Amino acid sequence: MAYREILMELPSDQAEAWSDALLDAGALSVSVEDARAGEADEDALFGEPGMEATANAWRLSRLTALVADEAADGSAGGLAACLSEAAAALGLDAPPSYTARDLQEQDWVRLTQSQFPPMHIGEHIWVVPSWHDRTQEARDDPQSVILELDPGLAFGTGSHPTTRLCMAWLESAAADLRGGRFSRVLDYGCGSGILAIVAAKFGAVEVSGVDIDADAVTAARDNALRNHAAARFALPDELEAGQFGLVVANILSNPLKVMAGMLSQHVAPGGSLVLSGVLERQAREVAAAYAPWIALSVWRSDEGWVCLHGSKPAD
Repeated sequence: MAYREILMELPSDQAEAWSDALLDAGALSVSVEDARAGEADEDALFGEPGMEATANAWRLSRLTALVADEAADGSAGGLAACLSEAAAALGLDAPPSYTARDLQEQDWVRLTQSQFPPMHIGEHIWVVPSWHDRTQEARDDPQSVILELDPGLAFGTGSHPTTRLCMAWLESAAADLRGGRFSRVLDYGCGSGILAIVAAKFGAVEVSGVDIDADAVTAARDNALRNHAAARFALPDELEAGQFGLVVANILSNPLKVMAGMLSQHVAPGGSLVLSGVLERQAREVAAAYAPWIALSVWRSDEGWVCLHGSKPAD
């Protein structure tokens, strides 16, 4: 079957209604994005838990809808019928200006997989999807630490700068992970479990991961099993009592500030705290929230994000 793609630009107050109407009229999928993405006047929308975003829609949205081509499948529907029905549902005589293009049938699974190639992070870390042959990475880098991880429901595949920063920090501390100083590690807000798995791969003896999302905990457990990594994952109220030589939290600045006291208490005297999910402009205020317990400073930055690190004073 062949398909056609509809593209239209709409004001923010119309995009959601057209999205729903097109789906009801038979569109196979609809996506909405900033019509000015990648341009100088792009509208960046940021929001964090506990803090409302300043806007909830782009000023101008680009709507993309996929419909079956009636010429290919012999149906009476197709692009024209879909647009006409959607417009009528919205009380309009005709749809707004749009463009359309043909999309030929192809192996969508293979196409999607091709968009997630192996990622090289730090000196020797490789994140490799399950469908990729890992022998080449191992051959090119005999010291490679290879993680098998597929894109999924839980955040954290190594593609985001904050995840890369934390992974690189863990690699820089490999000697302490193997040597005992960081033998007990906590990954708070573990998502896919990738940071906990990296810590275990570099030799940490006891690794725990915590997330408020039960689906993330399940995904992290599956990923640890797949990677033969000895790590435990749980919801916050299931976390075992005690302190850790190393606590890593890759979340966002607002929840990190709210959790400053709690996370600091999880760090053992003489232990280290590593935080990311923090924009460069937010670094000072996050460090200030932790100042009563741990002095934090910027370890490294990547694409406007920073990784903060500090050590808790020994008793």
